Amino acid sequence: MDFQTKKEFLDFLSGYITENRRQLFEKIIQYRTRHITVVLEDIYQPHNASAVLRSADLTGIQDVHIIENRNRYQVNPEVAMGSSKWLNLIKYNESEENTVAAYEALRGAGYRIVATTPHTNDQTLDEIPIDGKMALVFGTELKGLSDTAIAHADEYLRIPMYGFTESYNISVSAALTLFTLTEKLRMSDIPWQLSKEERLDTLIEWVKQTIKHAELFEKEFLQKRKTGR
Repeated sequence: MDFQTKKEFLDFLSGYITENRRQLFEKIIQYRTRHITVVLEDIYQPHNASAVLRSADLTGIQDVHIIENRNRYQVNPEVAMGSSKWLNLIKYNESEENTVAAYEALRGAGYRIVATTPHTNDQTLDEIPIDGKMALVFGTELKGLSDTAIAHADEYLRIPMYGFTESYNISVSAALTLFTLTEKLRMSDIPWQLSKEERLDTLIEWVKQTIKHAELFEKEFLQKRKTGR
C-alpha cells in the first residue's frame, strides 16, 4: 500500500476499536523510537526474556532483535504483560552464526553495534554518545555475550557496579540502560521519533493486534477499494 492507502486503511480499521483505545495509540506512538534498538543474544530464561520486552515497551523501544544460536527465545506471558504484541520482534536463526548476520543487518540499517560488557575501551551510560543510531546488545544470563558478539562490536558499554556481586541480572541491566539512554534521548535535540510512515505502519499493526480476525477486515477494505464501493 502507498502512504495514502495506508492512511485510509488505518481510518477504516479504527472504526472497529473504541475511541479511548485510538487516543491511547496516538499518545503512545509519539514516544516510540528506532534511534535505539535492542539486540538479545541467546537469552533463554523466559522470565528474563519477557522482562526485557516489558522494559523495551515501557521505554519506547519499538524493535527488539533476537539472536538464536544455541537457545530458543521463550516469553513468559505473565511477565511480559502483553508487551510483545506492541513490539516488532526480529529473529535471526537461519544460519550457523546468527550473531554476524544480525550485526550485518543492523549496520545496513545505519546502526552502530554497542556490546553491553566491560572492555578495555568501554564507556558508561553517562559517557556514551547518543547522536547516532545504536543497537544495544545484551547476552545470556550466565555467560554474557559470545566472543563473536564482543569481537565484532563497534563500541562497548558498561554499567558501573559498587557491590560484591559480579554483575547485574540481564533484565535489570537492560532496564537501567534503556531508561537512562531513552531519557537522555528525549531531552536532546536529536530527531529520535518514528517517521510519518513508520508511525502509520506501527499504528496499523497495533490496531490489527486489537481486532479479532483483522485479516478479514483487511480483505474487506481492499475489496471495497477495488470495486469503488
